[in-house]
Amino acid sequence: MTTTPASALRDSLVLPEILVVPGAVDALTAHLIEEAGFPAVYASGAGIANAQFGLPDIGLLSMNEMIDSIRHMVDAVQVPVIADADTGYGGILNVTRTVQIYEAAGVAAIQLEDQVTPKKCGHFNGKEVIPAEEMVQKLHAALHMRKEMLIIARTDSLATHGFEEAVRRANLYASAGADLIFVEAPTRRDQISELPKRISAPLMFNMTEGAKSPMLSHYELQEMGFRVVIHPNLTMRIAARAVQSALSVLQKTHSSELLLSSMLDWDERQRIVRLAEWEALDQALSG
Repeated sequence: MTTTPASALRDSLVLPEILVVPGAVDALTAHLIEEAGFPAVYASGAGIANAQFGLPDIGLLSMNEMIDSIRHMVDAVQVPVIADADTGYGGILNVTRTVQIYEAAGVAAIQLEDQVTPKKCGHFNGKEVIPAEEMVQKLHAALHMRKEMLIIARTDSLATHGFEEAVRRANLYASAGADLIFVEAPTRRDQISELPKRISAPLMFNMTEGAKSPMLSHYELQEMGFRVVIHPNLTMRIAARAVQSALSVLQKTHSSELLLSSMLDWDERQRIVRLAEWEALDQALSG
């Protein structure tokens, strides 16, 4: 039986080790994540909005704008891609179309959340959520339409309605058939450790460094019972800081010579994008 990205992701959820998934905002970053040995890539909606459009994560991007970037990431790697789909970009029918298009693009798992449309970053203030029953309808629509892709249900209700409601919604979404549950932005360690004890489903944790949730290691999260941890924007934020620093040096020294040791050398850059493979193919096809 052929292993697909979705089946590979399902298999990884039953392994004893927590699945660590860095986020990407473009195909090059996705390829670097795979090359570093990580078993999956997270296509970050916030990261794509920030890096590809220079916009904040407040629901400004359309599904078409998101899927264009996600499709490039899927094409660049062999490992599963978990893709952010915000609220599904509308109501129940919008969700069905989103699921169809994401799955056709090769996405292994789609993440849907219970915020109102337009949504906000899960670590922003002022979020609002739809009724839990409406989210269940969205999940039923997603499950009805998907062929194999995993469905991740995220709830942002901890910030709006408190811990007990977040647990209730999480179990409700799990009962509806979601493959993985994501309770966004718990603010205390005791809340985080309690979630796997109270929710009857595999759990994903969002490690957004410096935001509302405390910093925890992968070992701590695994010990608590989480199955997946994402670092959605670590790569983008590291890269952006490096660019800021390099541009400052360039402006002050009027030369890029001091930056040589900080950048990919010429040969490594071409190796990463597989120039030799394309040149060999060109030679073979042209005789």
